[in-house]
Amino acid sequence: MPVTTVRVPLNDRSYDIHVGPRMLQQAGPLMAAQLRRGAQKVIPVVTDKTVATLHYAALEQSLSAAALTPRPIILPPGEAAKSFGQLEQLVDQLLAANVERDSLIAAFGGGVIGDLTGFAAGVAKRGIDFVQIPTTLLAQVDSSVGGKTGINTQQGKNLVGLFHQPRLVIADTLLLSTLPRRELLSGYAEIVKYGLLGDAEFFAWLENNADAVLSGEDVRVEHAVAHSCAMKAEIVARDERETGDRALLNLGHTFGHALEAATGYSERLTHGEGVALGCVLAFRLSARLGHVDESSVTRVERHFAHCGLPTRLASIPGPRPGPQEIIAHMRHDKKAVGGRMNFILVRGIGQAFISRDVKEPEVAGLLAQS
Repeated sequence: MPVTTVRVPLNDRSYDIHVGPRMLQQAGPLMAAQLRRGAQKVIPVVTDKTVATLHYAALEQSLSAAALTPRPIILPPGEAAKSFGQLEQLVDQLLAANVERDSLIAAFGGGVIGDLTGFAAGVAKRGIDFVQIPTTLLAQVDSSVGGKTGINTQQGKNLVGLFHQPRLVIADTLLLSTLPRRELLSGYAEIVKYGLLGDAEFFAWLENNADAVLSGEDVRVEHAVAHSCAMKAEIVARDERETGDRALLNLGHTFGHALEAATGYSERLTHGEGVALGCVLAFRLSARLGHVDESSVTRVERHFAHCGLPTRLASIPGPRPGPQEIIAHMRHDKKAVGGRMNFILVRGIGQAFISRDVKEPEVAGLLAQS
């Protein structure tokens, strides 16, 4: 089967993203090639119970065939694992496994496992190399690429963390066939985000191919994942530490993260559902401020709705969070500067920009009407 390789160009920290079906079978030789000379061949594999049950045996076989010795570290599934307590436990487990500065750690799971493992790898012994093997669509197109790692606090998501780039990303698109539909849609929302922020032609392609992507058609899934990764890689190469253009990748996230916080990071709203709602709200706010025409807003809403993603706050189960509650969570957003919220707005599909002068009453009015 074909494999697409995307390069993340970061000078001496550059790395490849390999995208395609059955990539798990190639994980062993790919990871063996990343080992530093003289490094031990024991590979701690951090995963969760769900992924371990479904896929660990295949990864173990691939690593063992490449003369590597995998050592599983199995964590509980779910967002709650991104905590100080779980970080401490994971670092202790890595140290107990006798990891060295030249060791290689594998993050094998979704975004939670990738974020937590990358953070632990970055702080253990002041930095150990790791490989991302994302098993969800969301992780394959977003969190596994770019080096952001972190944990959550009571104040919000990913407020404690560091930048620690992986040595390699292995995205096996065949693994996506085991995802529940809702989890698949959560990742698809991030794919749509790329078209909305910087590639109108890609968004048009998604309008015509969404059903095939979501049904798991190999070639279209690979294209959607690889193109998303390529867009992110290009932005990360320009702005690794998010001092400028990388903030554009947060289209929909200022609203989305606030909605996740307001719903208690619960099953009421997945991250991708928050991103979909956030993108719609960003387009509506842009229209409200005169930056974009209503036809573009309608087109974005129609596409998300066609796929089964939410476009209205009323679609969130349970008590509806009020405008001031949502805004209060926005003030804790990492992009806030001097207590003022920054927004990613749009001048059209594929034309995102950073705005630092949106007034709170405009946001409150939008939320009240949404």
